[in-house]
Amino acid sequence: MNTGTVTSESFPDLLEFEKKDLGLLHKKMTAIMQKKSASDKDLEKLKEFELEFQTKAKSLYKKLDNWQRTQVARHPQRPYTLDYLSHIFDDFQEFSGDRLFGDDRSVIGGIASLEGRSVVIVGQQKGRSTEENIKRNFGMPHPEGYRKALKLFRLADKFNKPIVTFIDTPGAYPGIGAEERGQAEAIAKNLQEMFTLRVPIVSVVIGEGGSGGALALSVCNHLMMLENSIYSVISPESCAAILWKDEGYKRDAAMALKNDAFTGKSLKVVDEIIKEAPGGAHRGLTMTSSHIKAALSKSLGVFSTYAPEKLISHRIEKFANIGILNKAS
Repeated sequence: MNTGTVTSESFPDLLEFEKKDLGLLHKKMTAIMQKKSASDKDLEKLKEFELEFQTKAKSLYKKLDNWQRTQVARHPQRPYTLDYLSHIFDDFQEFSGDRLFGDDRSVIGGIASLEGRSVVIVGQQKGRSTEENIKRNFGMPHPEGYRKALKLFRLADKFNKPIVTFIDTPGAYPGIGAEERGQAEAIAKNLQEMFTLRVPIVSVVIGEGGSGGALALSVCNHLMMLENSIYSVISPESCAAILWKDEGYKRDAAMALKNDAFTGKSLKVVDEIIKEAPGGAHRGLTMTSSHIKAALSKSLGVFSTYAPEKLISHRIEKFANIGILNKAS
């Protein structure tokens, strides 16, 4: 059945905190969408339900706390890097391998076109199914993933192409094999070299921005976050396990970490917040993609006017000015 902007994928699963406000509407919409044949009256009713759902979702999402936003950032239907690439860019050509060990599928990258501008793209990629998550290592890069990214950063610098990165990882993979192959060195090398690149770098946190695994792709001139994404030094669960010795304190940890985009913006860690579709990006890929595309176009337009030396100094000053230094009296 044709339901316009509403499909069976638009409202796949409600998070626990959504059920009170959106549960009944979700059931009504699902009942109509599951009909083998729907009347015109059904379709009209569905449109009414959609508008009501969006209104209630907007109201609910204005009041989310940090743990609820963490849940939204991790929603299993939330769009990933490849979802956005197909909606924002043209002619994407993927590059593989790090020229040293292998091809880490949790990091994807290549060359694409954004409104006629050639750009280099690097992003972290999670999987949907268990099989794909194993292939993508649950979005947690190995050293070769970061070295693949560095290969692409150097390519962009050589051919004077702006860089766009998409951040979506719980953190770098902490396994023994990754450590043996130089995980810490690979991340540190990215941090070091990204500060020296002579081209614009714009980063977008689209889901989870976790620890050094995220920072290794986000040393940039302009950092943007989707409004329901998170960005912090550690996950709430790990933080709770360390501070409280109990993962049950994950909500308290999320609040203490201040991992939301709005706090990040107020602390000048984040430069811009991008609006999502009502009820989260997973309920409106096309709309959210258009918002990201507009923000990227604007940002790249600004930084493309900077001389290489100014881009480097801007990046260094941006990070040097983050935080507060308390000097002893």
